[in-house]
Amino acid sequence: MRIDIDALLPWVGSLVVVLLGSLVFPNFLSLDYLLTQAQIASFLGVLAAGAMVVILLGHIDLSVPWTLGWAAIVSTTLVGTGHPVLEAIAIPAALCTGAIIGVVNGIGVAVFRIPSMVWTLAVNAMLLGTSVLFTGGFNPRGEASPLMRTLASGDSLGLPNALWVWLVLSLALVWLLRRTSFGRYLVAIGLSEKATWLSGVATPRIAFGAFIVAGLCSALGGVLVAGYANQAYQSMGDPYLMPVIAAVVIGGTSILGGRGSYLGTVGGALFITLLTSVLSVMQFGEAWRQIVFGGIIILMLLVQNFRRGVQA
Repeated sequence: MRIDIDALLPWVGSLVVVLLGSLVFPNFLSLDYLLTQAQIASFLGVLAAGAMVVILLGHIDLSVPWTLGWAAIVSTTLVGTGHPVLEAIAIPAALCTGAIIGVVNGIGVAVFRIPSMVWTLAVNAMLLGTSVLFTGGFNPRGEASPLMRTLASGDSLGLPNALWVWLVLSLALVWLLRRTSFGRYLVAIGLSEKATWLSGVATPRIAFGAFIVAGLCSALGGVLVAGYANQAYQSMGDPYLMPVIAAVVIGGTSILGGRGSYLGTVGGALFITLLTSVLSVMQFGEAWRQIVFGGIIILMLLVQNFRRGVQA
């Protein structure tokens, strides 16, 4: 996990977006506005952290939207009961929901050897269906707990609490990737799963771990988004899928696995958030924003493919 030019590009891009944004919207450079953007970027950054772990493995998790959604539904529903004990376990229950979904994804990919894109997309569809059955197609009843609202919208020491959550998660993830055998095996599997397995590594266990981490990150993102909105609502995770993948790819993580930098993913999350803000100020609709995100992903894939060809 070394820092390279790919990891620095989104940081340079973020700086360019800030400068361009200040020309369109003078308050773009104000401290309050930048802190608000950092708070919003934290939600995306938490989701991108889990997505990066799976992509490093050489797979992809397309169940992010409804893992986020179900974590939000579980947490707000428990709070909505009004029972103090159920409210106290709302966040742990949401995280357990994410971990369980991660286990299901791990079973499909590591045990049944089904392509992750197909399996996780099917899991996402099933989560959508079960949500409709559970809520009747309406927004679920309940609201965010005071702790969820504090984590998502409060601030400490002059910084948004969501940013502190992202920072703690980032430190834990960097330690996991750089200081543990799990992180080393994760990269090795991304480079060559067969060679890693032949060297004696239990590759299915690493795959399980990666999808569980991704599920936990998606669930934590769901808790934060629900706390920010003070509720759960249908399809609340759908707008995040493309930006999450874009943040990871823009950060220099190879979509084929085995290479990437978490510093780049952080920069990618900031870049996507700032770019979204500028597009919103310029009154670009959601359709155009999705086109921009898709175009950025395609461009970065082409760049990565070109660089692999040059290095070969």
